[in-house]
Order: sequence, then structure tokens, then C-alpha cells
Amino acid sequence: MIATFLFLSLFSALSTSLSQPPRGVHIDCGATEISTINGIEWLPDTGYVSSGTPKNVTTQVLFPTLATVRTFPLENNLFKKFCYEIPVDRTRKYMVRTTYFYGGIGGYINPRPPVFDQIVDGTPWSVVNTTEYYMNGDSKCYEGIFKPTGKNLSVCLAANTYTDSDPFISALEVLVLSDQLYNSTDFNTYALSLVARHGFGLGGSGIRYPDDLFDRYWAPFGESNSPTLSSENVSVPGIWNLPPERVFQTRLTKGQPEPLVLMWPPASLPNWTYYIALYFADDHVSMSSRMLDITINGITYYNNLSVTPAGVVVFANQWPLSGSTNLTLTSSPGSSVSPLINAGEAFQVLTIGGKTLARDVVAMEILKESFHNPPVDWYGDPCLPRQYSWTGVTCSEGPRIRIVTLNLTSMGLSGSISPNIAKMTALRTISLGNNSLSGTIPDLNSLKGLEILHLEDNWLRGQIPPSLGNLKNLRELFLYNNNLTGQVPSNVSGKPGLELRVTPGNPFLILPPS
Repeated sequence: MIATFLFLSLFSALSTSLSQPPRGVHIDCGATEISTINGIEWLPDTGYVSSGTPKNVTTQVLFPTLATVRTFPLENNLFKKFCYEIPVDRTRKYMVRTTYFYGGIGGYINPRPPVFDQIVDGTPWSVVNTTEYYMNGDSKCYEGIFKPTGKNLSVCLAANTYTDSDPFISALEVLVLSDQLYNSTDFNTYALSLVARHGFGLGGSGIRYPDDLFDRYWAPFGESNSPTLSSENVSVPGIWNLPPERVFQTRLTKGQPEPLVLMWPPASLPNWTYYIALYFADDHVSMSSRMLDITINGITYYNNLSVTPAGVVVFANQWPLSGSTNLTLTSSPGSSVSPLINAGEAFQVLTIGGKTLARDVVAMEILKESFHNPPVDWYGDPCLPRQYSWTGVTCSEGPRIRIVTLNLTSMGLSGSISPNIAKMTALRTISLGNNSLSGTIPDLNSLKGLEILHLEDNWLRGQIPPSLGNLKNLRELFLYNNNLTGQVPSNVSGKPGLELRVTPGNPFLILPPS
């Protein structure tokens, strides 16, 4: 078995005041007004997304943010993504939480609520299956930890082959995490997707803000035939990952020093690698030290763990799991005190999807601004995930991801062609024919690998740039049915191997002698 073991004990507490709400944004998707719930301000989503339709949920809800949703059209949008863009500090890591509640959207109830994908930047995050909880009238939250790849963090929904009705979202939260949290993970390489976070022995509705500074949700661990519950006060000033102190005020334990066996995480897990953190604190100073041995599915996780009132956490960065998980705590040899556990977190470890070369991304963003009506899915990373690249965009393979084709023929585009298109120096094909583009043809001299340039059937004016004749690989140049003027450059008209089409149209263009 290959796993990374680390052990950390007491750390200094954050200076953050409990009175301060978590840093970041809480977005009430589909809402039209700002609201404050339990001391947290929820914003309408109109400043973060430019597509989709806000709708009301007509069934009764338990939490106000579930009363509205934003839906995104499925029709003709298979494998297209619709993204929220959240301004962020790219040097920080963020907790992203999405919430989905399906019921009576638009005044009717669909017997087949949708299944769709959610994506963060260029990383496939998870499948959202709203049918799993719809029958019980429940909402579902997904939580992950990501480091942004740019000035905005993109949280996207996308239809896959299993999607049979419009994807939707009820709430989106993007919250700054302290550098101390989960800092054994290289977030330039990995992201974390929450599988389970439990306070063992907790009752009621669990723990969130203000007990947790970062508004993480610690769920009660309800298990049939659960071991004895003890609930006594402890004082844990600050433990690595900064779990709320309340999770140490309850515990699961045995009355005798016999093994404590838990099926945790409680769900059956896909064959993957997982980050696991387990939290412990002894609630009294004993004559006999509390020493634990920990196994997961019979494999040693940690031996001779000394549990003290100051609190400890043990974790593994890359632990393979599959199916049901058996967590067993046993008193170490020589220890006469029963085992206990206070809390635990488990995350699926995701390999981040990478990103398109920044120069190409910036150029595409500027090009999008120059079009008056770009495709609705032009948000997030242009190339990634590969099955959800932007409409009309084809990208290179390999570690250095470049845009190689831009095909927007007959897309109903208007506006102009930004000169920044020439900064995408890996382009081999540009096809913008049969649109309503105006302005001039930009200088494309830097596109040394360009093979095909189709700009026919638009409203382009001005002269044909002579630099097009310098492109050694150019073999198709279609410019007919525009408003071009001046002389066709001789190095263009006489270029060997070039198929040049400048007529019909362009009545004021001076053609070369036949």
C-alpha cells in the first residue's frame, strides 16, 4: 500500500474573531435581492453569471436560499458549460460549496430531475445527481477545496449524455480558507472533494458558522448500534485544520477498553485515493494515558497515538479506498483506557485538469469582448475539461495546451475581430465566415502556422493586409462577399499553393491582372 502519513499536534489558533462572517461570497442563485440569514449576507447571482433563467421553487423549503434557482437550457447545449465567475485571489485556496434543491421549478414537477456535471476552472469536480434525493424532498450540497488558476474562479454546470432536463443550481458559496487549513496538499496539483465530515457523538443539526470560522458543515454521525456517547467540556485552543471547538465536546467511545468499530465514511466509495483526517482530544487528565492504534480496512493507519487534552489530528494525504470502509480504534498494548474519537474528514483527491496557456486565454477573453454576441458557453477555461471546450474552439494535446482552431462559421456573430487574435500563435485554422462581422482584417503576421483563414460573407472593410502573403503555411484564404477595398497585395495573389477567393462581392477591391 502506498500512502503518505503525517502527524501534527497542537497549533496556534487563528486570530479571526467569531463575530466576523466567513470571507468570500454566498450567492443565492435566482434571487433578486440581498438577504441576511444567520448573520451571513447572501447576494443575488446576477453579477456573477450572464446566462440561464432565474426561477422560483413552488414546493415548501426549509431554508430561504432554496426558494429560487437558476436553470440553464439543455436544448442544443450538450457538452456545453455554463459558468459563474467569482473574482478571487489566485494565491489563496477556497472552499466551494454548491447546493441543489429540485421541486416544482417553473410551476411543474419533472419526474426525472436532471443529472449533470459540475466543473471548477478546468477540473471535472463531480456528477450532480438530483434524482437521488428528489424523492425524499431533500437538498444536496457538494463541497470542494480548490486553488484558482486565474483572476476569476469559474464554477460551471454542464450537461452530459445522462442529462434529460435543464441543469440548475440553488446556491453557490466560494469562501477563503486560511493558509493553515489542509496545507499538506499541493493545490497546484490536486483539489479535494468532500466525502464526509462528521462530529462523532454530535446530535441535532450539526455545526456550522459561527462555531466553524469557515462555515464548514460538521454533520452528526448517526449509526445504528452506535457506541457509548460521552459529552463533556474540553478546551482545545487550536488544532491544525482548525475544527470548531464544539466537535471536541462530544465523542464516541466504549465503556471498556475494547475496539471501537465504525463504518466510516458511511457511503460506499469508488476506487480512488482519499485524504483522511481524524481528530481526537481527551476530556480529562487520566492516571493512565490514552493510547490508540488505528486501522482502516485492517491496514495500519496509525499506531500508539497519544490522545491528550490539548488535542491531536492524524491524517493521510493519499489513502486508497474502495467500497465500504471499516475504521477501527483499539487501545494500544499497555493502555487500559477505552478508545475514543471526536471528529473526522474524508476527501476524494482530484488531480487538477490544468489550464490553457494564459496568453491564449487572455486573447480569447478580449476576442469575446469584441464580439457583440459570443457563444453562451464562452466562460471558464476555453479548452478544459476537453469534452467541455468552448463552442468553436479546438485545442492541442499534451501538457502545453494551446488553441489551434477557431471555427465560428454561421454563428450569427456581430462586432469586430480583435487584433489580439494574433496572440494565439498556435492557431492553424480561423473560420469566421457567414456572420455579420465588421471592421478591418487584423494583422496576423505572428500566426506562422496558420493554414486556413475564412472570413467570407461578412461586412469587413479596408484593405487586405500584405502580411497575409508572408504566412508560409497559408493554403486557403476566403474573403469574398465583404466590403474590402484597395489592391490585392501581389504577395497574396501570387502566393504559390494558396487558394484565394475574393469574389463575388468586394466591388471596390482592385483585382490582380488576369
